[in-house]
Amino acid sequence: MSHVGVPRGTVRKRRSLALLTTGVLTIPVLAGCSSGSEETSRGVPQDIAPAARQAVSDGSTVNWAVDALPATFNAFQADADSATTRITGALLPALFPMDASGQPKLNPDYLESAKIIEREPKQVVLYKLNQQAVWSDGREIGAPDFVAQWRALRGKDSAFWTARNSGYERIEKIERGADDLQVRVTFSKPYADWRSLFSPLYPKEITGSPDAFNDGARTTLKNTAGPFVLRSVSKAKGTVTLARNPRWWGDKAKLDTLVFRAVAAGDRTQALADGTVDVADIDASTADRIALARRDRGNNGQPLAHGPGSETTPAAALRSWALAHGSDEEAAETAQAAREKNRKAVVAYTAEQEGLRDFAVRKSLEPAYTQLALNGESGPLADDRVRRAVARALDREELARTVLGPLGLPAKPLGSHLALAGQPGYKDGSGALGDQNTKEAQALLADAGWTRGGAVQPPKDTKAGSEAEKKGAKGDAPGTEEDAEKEAAEGTKDDKEAKSEKAENEKKDGQAGEEEKAGKKTEQDGEGSTTEDSTAEGEKAERASADRASEDSAASRDEGLYIVGEDNKPGAHAPAQAVSTGGVSAVHVLAPARTAAAQSAALLRQAGALGEDGAVAAQDKQPGGAAGAYAPVGTAAPAPAAAKGQLGKDGKALTLRFVLPSGPGSQSLRSVGDKIAVMLEKIGIGTEIIKVPDESYFKDHVASGAYDLALYSWPATAYPATDGRPIYAKPEPATDGSLLVEQNYTRVGTDHIDQLFDQAAAELDEKAARELMKQADARIWAAAGSIPLFQRPQLVAVDKKLANVGAFGFAAPRYQDIGFKNRQAAGSPADRKK
Repeated sequence: MSHVGVPRGTVRKRRSLALLTTGVLTIPVLAGCSSGSEETSRGVPQDIAPAARQAVSDGSTVNWAVDALPATFNAFQADADSATTRITGALLPALFPMDASGQPKLNPDYLESAKIIEREPKQVVLYKLNQQAVWSDGREIGAPDFVAQWRALRGKDSAFWTARNSGYERIEKIERGADDLQVRVTFSKPYADWRSLFSPLYPKEITGSPDAFNDGARTTLKNTAGPFVLRSVSKAKGTVTLARNPRWWGDKAKLDTLVFRAVAAGDRTQALADGTVDVADIDASTADRIALARRDRGNNGQPLAHGPGSETTPAAALRSWALAHGSDEEAAETAQAAREKNRKAVVAYTAEQEGLRDFAVRKSLEPAYTQLALNGESGPLADDRVRRAVARALDREELARTVLGPLGLPAKPLGSHLALAGQPGYKDGSGALGDQNTKEAQALLADAGWTRGGAVQPPKDTKAGSEAEKKGAKGDAPGTEEDAEKEAAEGTKDDKEAKSEKAENEKKDGQAGEEEKAGKKTEQDGEGSTTEDSTAEGEKAERASADRASEDSAASRDEGLYIVGEDNKPGAHAPAQAVSTGGVSAVHVLAPARTAAAQSAALLRQAGALGEDGAVAAQDKQPGGAAGAYAPVGTAAPAPAAAKGQLGKDGKALTLRFVLPSGPGSQSLRSVGDKIAVMLEKIGIGTEIIKVPDESYFKDHVASGAYDLALYSWPATAYPATDGRPIYAKPEPATDGSLLVEQNYTRVGTDHIDQLFDQAAAELDEKAARELMKQADARIWAAAGSIPLFQRPQLVAVDKKLANVGAFGFAAPRYQDIGFKNRQAAGSPADRKK
């Protein structure tokens, strides 16, 4: 996954548009409240091979793999990504980086102090800067830099292309204090997350003009103030090279140069083996390769018991040799080519394993969590009862074990949307939704009108003649009144349909009593469905949404695909899906929060594709009939919905479109998705799993709303009131009829949740603010738009001689401390061997 996208070790974890590539992300079995005590929560410690600075040698170069060269060096632009975050962390001031417990901590390299000095009549914060802090051109860091950044980010000047202005819009003025090293910031209204501001801090040369901010900072940073300076950027080599900053006033950087090298996730095993990179985020398969390489260190040149050819039996090897040396020249030539190909593969694999012996796998939990997102804009999931049923059908512990168990990491479900285990304020709030309970999930679905017989019975308001024609003119989806009329014309109606038509004709003749009886009979057939006006209106809305999605369903049918739990053979009518696609739903996604921009490729290595007509382009079709997989034309389809016990309403099966990334780094995510599909099938919910390219997964599906279910990740934050609000804010209609969703890609929110965020952002008492966030989290759980599953694993391959680098967890890296251990600290000769 490169992991479906969170920046690792950032000063302030940025919310990503792509999330949890790197996956990363998923579903829950709402495990109810655990302890509920923030004091007892424990996070997984970082794993960075810590060493005192005197044990680290001066000099040398480290090559650090990133997903791609940064799209921009301006962390406040919408296309800033994880590489932007990683690189600017070594170049620019971070006033309050995260510590190992996920809390903001004052950075003494830049600040002597920073605190609220006045609360009434207005909040005033006084920053006292480190007297030695200077930019790389020698100018001291001061109030002019703060003023320029505030003016660029406060949102009043549209000439600055910014991702968002959270916090900066609350500043009323910035003044010089008693001297040039003091900065006095006055807020127009209270702001609890004031520590989130001015990190990273850019020089006024960049933030002082729109041209420099919008374009100049995209490709270079001429003025910086970190332990390193930007030396060069090479697109041809795919590298960004940093050099030790000669003007740095803090602890001297141990490395001469730090090179960030673009290496795709699939190429990292080879890059590690041949020495191209020294540090790289990796997936579980590469971690296993490194473990095997370390284990095989003393095999004295013996053939490896794993890799190419390792599963060949003696009998198969003898047969291959016989064919290669037999009298059949054609067969011999084929066998010899195969044997030569295998020999080369064994040689290459063995060489890679030898190179991997020099690495260790640093392991922790990434400061990001995977969630299952339920799109509540339209379709079945617009009903909160259906969303809660989905949530209560899921075993979150099993899903966590699927991903974390094999890695030896704590496989515990996450209980909060706004804090991770180990952070202050963490509390399991899942009890607001309820524990996993199959019976309760089924009861919720029945209450919403989804019944066992609903997938085959006609809609309750089916009519013949002119009434049906009127409905047909509105574009009803296949399988409703329009199909019934066609079947009648062809003489294909069964006895039940004929009786229904007769009852409707009798109604036209004025036999109201018979109509009432027929209505009651329909209610009984629906097993608990109601005839209240509100329910009828909801059903109409669902049918209208299904109509809009009928073209997408048809596109899938034309591909010869089937839906898990349904009889969807090529050429047969599949139930229309009530989903929103980019081509039919008027949704406007605001520019991402700057904390979101930095995660793109790493937090979610997911992707999706939409055709030019707005229909989903099916990708990665898999043969066979496994749950959650597509089958090509000719593959036996599963049993019909009725036989499988799938729920339905008005002749439509309850089927949810589950979009997953298809890339090689997202295998664990797909495994989680398959398990979720099985869990939902047990309560009668079918899933149509659609696998799409990683590069379009987030943009074309999650952000555009073209999904019912999706897995993606959000990074941790020390400022939930600021960073969490756009993710869970109630979508608002715009004047043009579109929907303003900010970063709330589930389209589920309430006014009460928004109010709690606003109150917390203005609450200067930290304890009171945390209590408000716990209340907001409980409300988010109850709304069931987002179901946290687990923290993502963080696996980093590191040259075993390197110190102070690896799986950082919450904490921001101290780049100046990274380096190779000196001989006295390196340990055994084997450890010192290059």
